[in-house]
Amino acid sequence: MAVQSTLRSWDDRIPLLLKQWAEIARSKLRKTSKPARLTATLCLTLSIILTSYAGRRWLRKRKAEKDHGQKLLRRNSGLRGKDGSRTIFVPYRSSTAKVTIHPTKPTTYDAHRRLFLNPPRAARLAEGHIGQVPPANTKPGLNIAFIHQFLSLLSIMIPHWNSKESGLLVGQGAFLLLRTYLSLVVTRLDGEIVRDLVAGNGKGFLWGIVKWLGVGGFASYTNAAIKFLQSKVSIAFRTRLTRYIHDLYLNDNLNYYKLLNLDGGIGQSVDQFICNDLTLFTASAAALYSSIGKPLVDLCVFNYELSRSLGPLALTGLLANYIITATALRRLSPPFGKLKAVEGRREGDFRGLHSRLIANAEEVAFYGGADMEKIFLDKGFRDLKSWMEGIYRLKIQYNMLEDFVLKYSWSAFGYLITSLPVFLPEWGGLASSPPSSTSNLPQSSSPLSPPTTTPTQNTRMQSFITNKRLMLSLADAGGRMMYSLKDLSELAGYTSRVYTLISTLHRVHASAYYAPRGTTPPPFSLADIQGTIHLGYEGLRFEDVPLIAPAIYPHSGTALLSPSSPLNFTLPPGAHTLITGPNGVGKSSIARLLAGLWPTYRGLVSRPRRPAGLLFLPQRPYLPLGTLRDQVIYPAREMDMRDAGVSDDQLQRILDDVHLGYLVQREGGWDARKEWKDVLSGGEKQRMGFARVGYWRPGWVVADEATSAVSVDVEGVLYEACKAWGASLVVVSTRVGLKRYYGDGDGEEEEEAEWSFERIGTEEERGGVERELEGLREVLGKVDGWRKRRAEIETELGQVWVAGDEKESRLLEEPSYLLDAGDALGRDHDSAVAV
Repeated sequence: MAVQSTLRSWDDRIPLLLKQWAEIARSKLRKTSKPARLTATLCLTLSIILTSYAGRRWLRKRKAEKDHGQKLLRRNSGLRGKDGSRTIFVPYRSSTAKVTIHPTKPTTYDAHRRLFLNPPRAARLAEGHIGQVPPANTKPGLNIAFIHQFLSLLSIMIPHWNSKESGLLVGQGAFLLLRTYLSLVVTRLDGEIVRDLVAGNGKGFLWGIVKWLGVGGFASYTNAAIKFLQSKVSIAFRTRLTRYIHDLYLNDNLNYYKLLNLDGGIGQSVDQFICNDLTLFTASAAALYSSIGKPLVDLCVFNYELSRSLGPLALTGLLANYIITATALRRLSPPFGKLKAVEGRREGDFRGLHSRLIANAEEVAFYGGADMEKIFLDKGFRDLKSWMEGIYRLKIQYNMLEDFVLKYSWSAFGYLITSLPVFLPEWGGLASSPPSSTSNLPQSSSPLSPPTTTPTQNTRMQSFITNKRLMLSLADAGGRMMYSLKDLSELAGYTSRVYTLISTLHRVHASAYYAPRGTTPPPFSLADIQGTIHLGYEGLRFEDVPLIAPAIYPHSGTALLSPSSPLNFTLPPGAHTLITGPNGVGKSSIARLLAGLWPTYRGLVSRPRRPAGLLFLPQRPYLPLGTLRDQVIYPAREMDMRDAGVSDDQLQRILDDVHLGYLVQREGGWDARKEWKDVLSGGEKQRMGFARVGYWRPGWVVADEATSAVSVDVEGVLYEACKAWGASLVVVSTRVGLKRYYGDGDGEEEEEAEWSFERIGTEEERGGVERELEGLREVLGKVDGWRKRRAEIETELGQVWVAGDEKESRLLEEPSYLLDAGDALGRDHDSAVAV
């Protein structure tokens, strides 16, 4: 009689489990005292009430934040935190998503400065020079310098252990380990399927196929997740580096100007570094984790499995094969890092040629210089093409060697290793393995039942297939490790480029320009800056400031004025100043000194802060991307304008004051977005600059040829409007006629490397002007007499006399055809004048 099963169904086990836990809870409750039960009940009630209240408050806050985000999104605005962070709202599906951008702290720059400007001596990046990193003779490659550069950049990409990037890397690492485990499962499953196929075990074979499909689906998901996480890591790395570089590149220190015009460490291809090289570096760095980490784990796991299956001799041979292959490929590998770095630089040069043509397309078109520009572009492309062809030729030779070694040589070596259990069982790890018994296999005539087979054959077949699969996976992992040497070399080139950019930005930001040890800096170079800039002064003041045009580091600047005649003057608030002189004597240089674009090599420059206290109007106004409103309030944003309580009606009145009131209707409203540098004319652009004066209402306005494209009548309106807005004017111009707008102001003139400072509108000057006007009136009073005398002379010259005796001399009359022609010419002349 069969014994009754004590196993319960699934439906019976769930109520039984619940009943058991309920009994445990009741027994615990009976053991507690009544005050304890009352306290627990009260705490539970309070927790429910407080949780409900907090949840309700959270929902209301979330709804209000969502509505506020929708409003800010429509206004293209955001929020600014007290710590300098910015919160913006971006569209996300049917709602909005809040993005908070935190600025890089100054202490972070101070901490990173030693990594980029004072690297350890072992890295061989400083070579005894301070602030000159990396030196020109540092070659990108797999060396200690590359390790230091990559770790320095890694400290920016992964700032702390609990950052978003760390979580992504941990998740990617988990999936990489899971893929290694699945590879082992597939390897064993492959051996079992082949064993059952050879043995004729139909049921085992079909069940193996089902398991294969199940593992395959899970492995496909794992591979897709690894690729997805790798792309997320790349974007996260790029976001960190881009924000770090932007904060270091665009700040109040004017690094974006000094990097191009004063430092010269990276040339004119900053956009190539930030847009292209940074993208390639982050993609290569993100792929490094999976291209090296995963094969390294596979090598360890598969070598361990093969050592168990094939014995220590196979493991020794595999390790020796890795060492010999890596050494040979490392010695025969071309310097891909250096080649990639040079390719990036030439890509930047070629891109710069196109950017230069785009920026100056109108001027080139006026001159008809397309042929000359085509020559420049063709030459730049030929240089890039020849260099890339050289890289491809080296890659072909190296790829031939690499493929032969990694595919065919390793495959032949793998067959030798997997044959050890067959030909040398004592050395192959199977000598002590007992033969498996097949007596328990069912004996049936069914087609799915396995026939009687030799156990040794099945064991050898399963072992060979498993070992072969392990060898294939091991060869794939080893091949990826060898291929990664080339990827590492290319990564070294990208790392060198990005490290050069950030180290140069740090040098500019910290003004870390020093002469080599034991030498003195060249006079008036970036290493010889001894002047001071004082911000917050109400007026403008120059004390013993030489006018020096700076040169690219480490060269010395050029003196525009005599060093014995530095600038010494003070302008109090309310004083209007006109700086005049011939072209090329350095009038605009004073504006550059005030703005801080040029260094103050000696002396003291005092000025208000920008833009509320001091606003500069260059000859070519900059029109940013954005709406028509953004053109008026630049460099502020609409968010700042709303916070300041300024309305669109006030902006309309400002445009009316500078004769641009028609723009709002003509361009389609304040929110119209266009390429404004192409839409507005030259005069409208300069008047837009004066409109910004009306918005900011600064105490001082420095206008450098700011009305060169404006008519004379509107010019006076603009300057009078600035005075009405309470601004003190400092105008740089070659128009002497602008003196009439400085009735009680000052004037500065420069002649032959000297300068003079004189008052405009004094009694003496007014008396001289009156005398000059009186002389002009006297001259104009003689104009009628001169015209009368001119007519008499023309009449005398137009008469023709016939030669003869004095009594017979007579005036020759003009022929009739000349009279007719003269009348016709007169009519044509009258009509032309009328036109």
